[in-house]
Amino acid sequence: MAPAFLGTLIFIILPSLCSFLLSFTKWNLLSPPVLCGLKNYISILSNPLFYKVLFNTIFYSLSISIFGVIIPLLLAVIIDKKIKGADVFKTMYFLPYITPMVIIAIVWEWILDPQRGIVNQLIFRSQIDWLYNSNLAMYSLILVSIWKNIGYNMILILTGLQGIPSSLYEASKLDGAGEIKTFFKITLPLVSPMLFFVMLITMISSFQIFDLIYLMTNGGPENSTNVLVFWIYKNAFEYFKAGEASAIAYILFLIILILSFVQWKLRKKWVYNE
Repeated sequence: MAPAFLGTLIFIILPSLCSFLLSFTKWNLLSPPVLCGLKNYISILSNPLFYKVLFNTIFYSLSISIFGVIIPLLLAVIIDKKIKGADVFKTMYFLPYITPMVIIAIVWEWILDPQRGIVNQLIFRSQIDWLYNSNLAMYSLILVSIWKNIGYNMILILTGLQGIPSSLYEASKLDGAGEIKTFFKITLPLVSPMLFFVMLITMISSFQIFDLIYLMTNGGPENSTNVLVFWIYKNAFEYFKAGEASAIAYILFLIILILSFVQWKLRKKWVYNE
Protein backbone atom coordinates (compact mmCIF):
# COMPACT_ATOMS: atom_id res chain seq x y z
CA MET A 1 0.00 0.00 0.00
CA ALA A 2 3.00 2.31 0.47
CA PRO A 3 3.33 3.52 -3.17
CA ALA A 4 -0.38 4.34 -3.41
CA PHE A 5 -0.34 6.09 -0.04
CA LEU A 6 2.79 8.05 -1.02
CA GLY A 7 1.11 9.29 -4.20
CA THR A 8 -2.00 10.30 -2.24
CA LEU A 9 0.15 12.07 0.34
CA ILE A 10 2.18 14.04 -2.23
CA PHE A 11 -0.55 14.92 -4.72
CA ILE A 12 -3.69 15.21 -2.54
CA ILE A 13 -3.09 15.50 1.20
CA LEU A 14 -0.13 17.92 1.21
CA PRO A 15 -1.57 20.28 -1.46
CA SER A 16 -4.89 20.36 0.42
CA LEU A 17 -3.11 21.19 3.65
CA CYS A 18 -0.98 23.88 1.97
CA SER A 19 -4.00 25.49 0.30
CA PHE A 20 -5.84 25.52 3.64
CA LEU A 21 -2.90 27.31 5.29
CA LEU A 22 -2.67 29.72 2.33
CA SER A 23 -6.31 30.72 2.88
CA PHE A 24 -5.13 32.56 6.02
CA THR A 25 -2.41 34.52 4.18
CA LYS A 26 -1.98 37.31 1.66
CA TRP A 27 0.06 35.99 -1.26
CA ASN A 28 0.54 37.33 -4.80
CA LEU A 29 2.42 34.21 -6.06
CA LEU A 30 5.72 36.18 -6.10
CA SER A 31 6.56 37.57 -2.68
CA PRO A 32 6.45 35.41 0.49
CA PRO A 33 2.98 34.78 2.01
CA VAL A 34 1.97 37.11 4.86
CA LEU A 35 -0.30 35.81 7.62
CA CYS A 36 -3.61 37.73 7.77
CA GLY A 37 -5.92 35.51 9.82
CA LEU A 38 -9.57 35.50 8.73
CA LYS A 39 -9.33 38.64 6.57
CA ASN A 40 -9.61 36.66 3.32
CA TYR A 41 -12.84 34.99 4.45
CA ILE A 42 -14.27 38.29 5.73
CA SER A 43 -13.34 40.02 2.46
CA ILE A 44 -15.03 37.31 0.38
CA LEU A 45 -18.21 37.17 2.46
CA SER A 46 -18.53 40.98 2.37
CA ASN A 47 -18.10 41.10 -1.41
CA PRO A 48 -21.47 41.37 -3.27
CA LEU A 49 -19.95 39.53 -6.24
CA PHE A 50 -19.50 36.43 -4.08
CA TYR A 51 -23.25 36.06 -3.63
CA LYS A 52 -23.89 36.50 -7.34
CA VAL A 53 -21.27 33.86 -8.14
CA LEU A 54 -22.68 31.58 -5.45
CA PHE A 55 -26.20 31.95 -6.85
CA ASN A 56 -24.91 31.15 -10.36
CA THR A 57 -23.13 28.06 -9.06
CA ILE A 58 -26.15 26.76 -7.13
CA PHE A 59 -28.54 27.48 -10.02
CA TYR A 60 -26.23 25.69 -12.47
CA SER A 61 -25.72 22.73 -10.13
CA LEU A 62 -29.44 22.40 -9.32
CA SER A 63 -30.38 22.46 -13.00
CA ILE A 64 -27.77 19.85 -13.91
CA SER A 65 -28.66 17.66 -10.93
CA ILE A 66 -32.35 17.61 -11.90
CA PHE A 67 -32.39 17.46 -15.70
CA GLY A 68 -29.05 15.65 -15.91
CA VAL A 69 -30.64 12.73 -14.05
CA ILE A 70 -34.27 12.76 -15.23
CA ILE A 71 -33.45 12.80 -18.96
CA PRO A 72 -30.87 9.95 -18.75
CA LEU A 73 -33.36 7.97 -16.63
CA LEU A 74 -36.06 8.26 -19.30
CA LEU A 75 -33.61 7.36 -22.08
CA ALA A 76 -32.29 4.39 -20.11
CA VAL A 77 -35.83 3.08 -19.54
CA ILE A 78 -36.59 3.37 -23.27
CA ILE A 79 -33.36 1.67 -24.36
CA ASP A 80 -33.81 -1.06 -21.74
CA LYS A 81 -36.98 -2.10 -23.59
CA LYS A 82 -34.70 -3.82 -26.15
CA ILE A 83 -35.68 -1.45 -28.95
CA LYS A 84 -34.16 -1.97 -32.38
CA GLY A 85 -30.72 -0.36 -32.68
CA ALA A 86 -30.29 0.07 -28.92
CA ASP A 87 -26.52 -0.37 -29.14
CA VAL A 88 -26.30 2.37 -31.78
CA PHE A 89 -28.28 4.76 -29.58
CA LYS A 90 -26.09 3.99 -26.56
CA THR A 91 -22.97 4.76 -28.59
CA MET A 92 -24.44 7.99 -29.95
CA TYR A 93 -25.43 9.23 -26.51
CA PHE A 94 -22.09 8.26 -24.96
CA LEU A 95 -19.88 9.90 -27.63
CA PRO A 96 -20.26 13.49 -26.31
CA TYR A 97 -19.03 12.37 -22.87
CA ILE A 98 -15.69 11.12 -24.23
CA THR A 99 -15.29 14.07 -26.61
CA PRO A 100 -12.77 16.67 -25.32
CA MET A 101 -14.40 19.78 -23.88
CA VAL A 102 -12.43 22.04 -26.26
CA ILE A 103 -14.12 20.41 -29.25
CA ILE A 104 -17.52 20.53 -27.52
CA ALA A 105 -17.08 24.26 -26.85
CA ILE A 106 -16.02 25.07 -30.43
CA VAL A 107 -18.90 23.11 -31.96
CA TRP A 108 -21.55 24.60 -29.66
CA GLU A 109 -20.22 28.12 -30.12
CA TRP A 110 -20.82 27.62 -33.83
CA ILE A 111 -24.26 26.07 -33.25
CA LEU A 112 -25.29 28.98 -31.00
CA ASP A 113 -23.67 31.72 -33.09
CA PRO A 114 -26.17 34.61 -33.35
CA GLN A 115 -25.60 35.16 -37.09
CA ARG A 116 -24.55 31.83 -38.61
CA GLY A 117 -25.56 29.31 -35.93
CA ILE A 118 -27.81 26.44 -36.95
CA VAL A 119 -30.16 27.06 -33.98
CA ASN A 120 -30.98 30.60 -35.10
CA GLN A 121 -30.94 29.81 -38.81
CA LEU A 122 -33.19 26.75 -38.80
CA ILE A 123 -35.24 26.87 -35.60
CA PHE A 124 -35.81 30.43 -34.43
CA ARG A 125 -34.98 32.25 -37.70
CA SER A 126 -33.75 35.28 -35.75
CA GLN A 127 -30.51 36.57 -34.26
CA ILE A 128 -30.60 35.51 -30.61
CA ASP A 129 -27.42 36.14 -28.60
CA TRP A 130 -27.36 32.84 -26.74
CA LEU A 131 -23.88 33.28 -25.26
CA TYR A 132 -23.73 37.10 -25.21
CA ASN A 133 -26.99 37.82 -23.42
CA SER A 134 -26.80 37.86 -19.63
CA ASN A 135 -30.31 36.35 -19.42
CA LEU A 136 -29.59 33.44 -21.77
CA ALA A 137 -25.90 32.57 -21.37
CA MET A 138 -26.30 30.40 -18.26
CA TYR A 139 -29.20 28.46 -19.80
CA SER A 140 -27.06 27.82 -22.88
CA LEU A 141 -24.24 26.41 -20.76
CA ILE A 142 -26.69 24.23 -18.83
CA LEU A 143 -28.00 22.84 -22.13
CA VAL A 144 -24.49 21.99 -23.33
CA SER A 145 -23.53 20.39 -19.99
CA ILE A 146 -26.64 18.20 -19.90
CA TRP A 147 -26.09 17.17 -23.52
CA LYS A 148 -22.47 16.22 -22.83
CA ASN A 149 -23.17 14.14 -19.70
CA ILE A 150 -26.39 12.41 -20.74
CA GLY A 151 -24.57 9.35 -22.08
CA TYR A 152 -22.50 8.67 -18.96
CA ASN A 153 -25.45 8.96 -16.58
CA MET A 154 -27.62 6.94 -18.93
CA ILE A 155 -25.13 4.04 -19.00
CA LEU A 156 -24.92 4.02 -15.19
CA ILE A 157 -28.71 3.98 -14.81
CA LEU A 158 -29.01 1.36 -17.54
CA THR A 159 -26.65 -0.85 -15.52
CA GLY A 160 -29.00 -0.54 -12.57
CA LEU A 161 -32.05 -1.31 -14.72
CA GLN A 162 -30.50 -4.46 -16.12
CA GLY A 163 -30.01 -5.75 -12.59
CA ILE A 164 -33.79 -5.81 -11.94
CA PRO A 165 -35.14 -9.39 -12.17
CA SER A 166 -37.44 -9.88 -15.16
CA SER A 167 -39.69 -12.07 -13.00
CA LEU A 168 -40.93 -8.93 -11.22
CA TYR A 169 -42.11 -7.42 -14.50
CA GLU A 170 -43.78 -10.70 -15.49
CA ALA A 171 -45.59 -10.81 -12.15
CA SER A 172 -46.76 -7.22 -12.54
CA LYS A 173 -48.19 -8.01 -15.99
CA LEU A 174 -50.05 -11.01 -14.59
CA ASP A 175 -51.50 -8.73 -11.91
CA GLY A 176 -52.69 -6.31 -14.59
CA ALA A 177 -50.34 -3.41 -13.78
CA GLY A 178 -49.80 -0.89 -16.59
CA GLU A 179 -46.50 0.57 -17.79
CA ILE A 180 -46.75 3.69 -15.61
CA LYS A 181 -47.65 1.81 -12.44
CA THR A 182 -44.88 -0.72 -13.08
CA PHE A 183 -42.39 2.10 -13.51
CA PHE A 184 -43.26 3.79 -10.21
CA LYS A 185 -43.81 0.62 -8.16
CA ILE A 186 -40.99 -1.61 -9.47
CA THR A 187 -38.50 0.16 -11.73
CA LEU A 188 -38.01 3.39 -9.78
CA PRO A 189 -37.61 1.80 -6.30
CA LEU A 190 -35.18 -0.89 -7.52
CA VAL A 191 -33.05 1.53 -9.52
CA SER A 192 -33.04 4.14 -6.73
CA PRO A 193 -29.60 3.08 -5.31
CA MET A 194 -28.01 3.79 -8.70
CA LEU A 195 -30.04 7.00 -9.04
CA PHE A 196 -28.69 8.15 -5.69
CA PHE A 197 -25.12 7.51 -6.84
CA VAL A 198 -25.71 9.33 -10.13
CA MET A 199 -27.31 12.32 -8.38
CA LEU A 200 -24.43 12.56 -5.91
CA ILE A 201 -21.61 12.50 -8.48
CA THR A 202 -23.56 14.80 -10.82
CA MET A 203 -24.06 17.34 -8.04
CA ILE A 204 -20.39 17.27 -6.98
CA SER A 205 -19.07 17.53 -10.56
CA SER A 206 -21.49 20.37 -11.40
CA PHE A 207 -20.11 22.46 -8.53
CA GLN A 208 -16.62 21.97 -10.01
CA ILE A 209 -17.43 23.19 -13.53
CA PHE A 210 -14.63 25.27 -15.02
CA ASP A 211 -13.53 24.30 -18.53
CA LEU A 212 -16.88 24.96 -20.23
CA ILE A 213 -17.14 28.41 -18.62
CA TYR A 214 -13.55 29.27 -19.49
CA LEU A 215 -13.90 28.18 -23.13
CA MET A 216 -17.36 29.52 -24.00
CA THR A 217 -18.16 32.63 -21.93
CA ASN A 218 -15.16 33.44 -19.71
CA GLY A 219 -17.61 34.14 -16.90
CA GLY A 220 -19.55 36.78 -18.83
CA PRO A 221 -21.54 38.59 -19.87
CA GLU A 222 -21.73 40.73 -16.72
CA ASN A 223 -20.65 37.79 -14.53
CA SER A 224 -23.86 35.96 -15.43
CA THR A 225 -21.94 32.69 -15.93
CA ASN A 226 -19.25 33.26 -13.34
CA VAL A 227 -19.11 30.28 -10.95
CA LEU A 228 -17.02 29.52 -7.86
CA VAL A 229 -14.29 27.42 -9.49
CA PHE A 230 -13.84 29.94 -12.30
CA TRP A 231 -13.73 32.74 -9.73
CA ILE A 232 -11.01 30.82 -7.86
CA TYR A 233 -8.99 30.72 -11.07
CA LYS A 234 -9.45 34.43 -11.75
CA ASN A 235 -8.48 35.41 -8.20
CA ALA A 236 -5.38 33.24 -8.22
CA PHE A 237 -3.99 33.69 -11.73
CA GLU A 238 -5.44 36.98 -12.98
CA TYR A 239 -5.75 39.08 -9.81
CA PHE A 240 -2.80 37.31 -8.07
CA LYS A 241 -4.77 36.83 -4.85
CA ALA A 242 -3.82 33.26 -4.03
CA GLY A 243 -4.90 33.62 -0.41
CA GLU A 244 -8.43 34.68 -1.31
CA ALA A 245 -8.59 31.99 -4.01
CA SER A 246 -7.71 29.34 -1.43
CA ALA A 247 -10.36 30.72 0.93
CA ILE A 248 -13.00 30.50 -1.84
CA ALA A 249 -11.89 26.92 -2.50
CA TYR A 250 -12.55 25.96 1.11
CA ILE A 251 -15.91 27.73 1.13
CA LEU A 252 -16.77 25.64 -1.94
CA PHE A 253 -15.52 22.52 -0.17
CA LEU A 254 -17.75 23.28 2.81
CA ILE A 255 -20.80 23.79 0.56
CA ILE A 256 -20.23 20.47 -1.26
CA LEU A 257 -19.63 18.70 2.07
CA ILE A 258 -22.90 19.99 3.54
CA LEU A 259 -24.95 19.16 0.43
CA SER A 260 -23.41 15.68 0.20
CA PHE A 261 -24.19 15.09 3.88
CA VAL A 262 -27.80 16.21 3.39
CA GLN A 263 -28.20 13.91 0.38
CA TRP A 264 -26.65 11.04 2.32
CA LYS A 265 -29.13 11.53 5.17
CA LEU A 266 -32.15 11.93 2.88
CA ARG A 267 -31.33 8.69 1.03
CA LYS A 268 -33.06 6.73 3.81
CA LYS A 269 -36.38 8.30 2.83
CA TRP A 270 -36.39 7.28 -0.85
CA VAL A 271 -33.58 4.82 -1.66
CA TYR A 272 -34.87 1.23 -1.69
CA ASN A 273 -33.61 -1.02 1.15
CA GLU A 274 -31.93 1.88 2.99
